[in-house]
Amino acid sequence: MKRYLEQTSTLTYSYLASIPLLVLYEILIRISQPGEEAAVRLSADVWITRLLLLIHHNTLYLTIGLLIVLGAFILWKERDKSVHIRASYFGGMIAESLVWAIVLAIIVGGFIGWLFMASVDGPAVTRLQMLALSIGAGLYEELVFRVVLVYGLIYLFSLLFEQKTAVIISVILAAAIFSGVHYTGSMGDVFTLPSFLFRMLFGLALNALLVLRGFGITAWTHSLYDVLLVVFLY
Repeated sequence: MKRYLEQTSTLTYSYLASIPLLVLYEILIRISQPGEEAAVRLSADVWITRLLLLIHHNTLYLTIGLLIVLGAFILWKERDKSVHIRASYFGGMIAESLVWAIVLAIIVGGFIGWLFMASVDGPAVTRLQMLALSIGAGLYEELVFRVVLVYGLIYLFSLLFEQKTAVIISVILAAAIFSGVHYTGSMGDVFTLPSFLFRMLFGLALNALLVLRGFGITAWTHSLYDVLLVVFLY
């Protein structure tokens, strides 16, 4: 178990575990919107795409190139960590993420439901589109709101406060921003206090999971949680 926890917390495992989420998201987005230019996409995905367009018009080739460069960088960075790739570990990561997703559904979702006697409504899209967005949320939203935002805020606040204080402020602020973004844009939800608090608590839980278990587990937990919502609630 210790070996599994150590290995699956590495950047190498997070990188490799994230690739299936990217592939599944792109496939389902196109299948769910035949004849359209993928009009319904995640906000975080759109932001990243717009940044890539500043570099080159063919974002697909650019994304593949960046993935190769990132993989090479991670391989070089963890060259002394003796990372061993095992298929069973990836299966374990998915199983672990499913457990975390269920725990979050019970604790976070159950608490908000009990507190307000209400559920969190989703946007008016098809079930297949919701499934595609659920898969992509774990990758793109965790990349933007966990990796970039959380660690970026920690760096900034560490210039003003001690490390522990910087981490606490960053984790709370990042969770609030993550929740608030869901109400922006043409596909944004109508703001309600229950849904805002739910997403903020969900963000706090994912922030903690990121620190403890790494990006791969966090991304899959988020995706599987959203998939469970689609399967059982929509």
